[in-house]
Amino acid sequence: MTRAALPGSQFPSGNLWKILPLALLVCATFVLPALAQEKEKMWRTLSVSGRGVETIPTTLAEVSLGVEIQGKTAQEVQQEAARKSSAVVAFLKSQNVEKLQTTGIRLNPVYSYTNNVQKITGYAASNTVSFRIPTEKAGTLLDDAVKAGATQINGISFVANDEAIASAQKQALKEATQDAQQQADAVFSALGFKSKEIVSIQVNNASPPPPTMFLRAEAAKVADSSTPVVGGEQEVEASVTLQISY
Repeated sequence: MTRAALPGSQFPSGNLWKILPLALLVCATFVLPALAQEKEKMWRTLSVSGRGVETIPTTLAEVSLGVEIQGKTAQEVQQEAARKSSAVVAFLKSQNVEKLQTTGIRLNPVYSYTNNVQKITGYAASNTVSFRIPTEKAGTLLDDAVKAGATQINGISFVANDEAIASAQKQALKEATQDAQQQADAVFSALGFKSKEIVSIQVNNASPPPPTMFLRAEAAKVADSSTPVVGGEQEVEASVTLQISY
């Protein structure tokens, strides 16, 4: 029985079945070592995480303050709160504070209880704002804001400026990378291995912790004297994970 040759084929049709196993064997000869090398490369790796921390001074105070009014009717207290809040906002704008924004507007009934009977005796309205100011100016500004009509200082937190934070983030990442590399070198040295290449890098966010509240007080209690405001330091932390083949 004669097998028909494939069109355009240079090999006799009768020998094709003999050639195919040889071609497959040659292909497998090249593929299997490559797969073995990839497997060895994948399994012989060391993962190590490094940490970097930069401490920077806080130069800005984030202030939250507001106006609270109580009265007999909702309309009365809301109008008075709006009037005083407008005066406070106008004062803050004149001081060129940064990131000034309204953070709360509230109007609530005030209850009294007599013989277990609840009764509305009035209303309380409050408007609050937040803003940033250089720390060295915060004390004087708080005193003047009270004179302008603020009745509550809800809190102060301290942060570094955006430029200082961005610079600290880069430095913390650099330190974290160096820390990870040094740890890997120590491990390889102890085990007698040599590192080959970094096969993956994982960078975690380098960000400062949220500001912590420093002060909470009734404005009327601090209005008679200059309010001391002292900043502190802020930490920017980063971590980097390296996967290194050996």
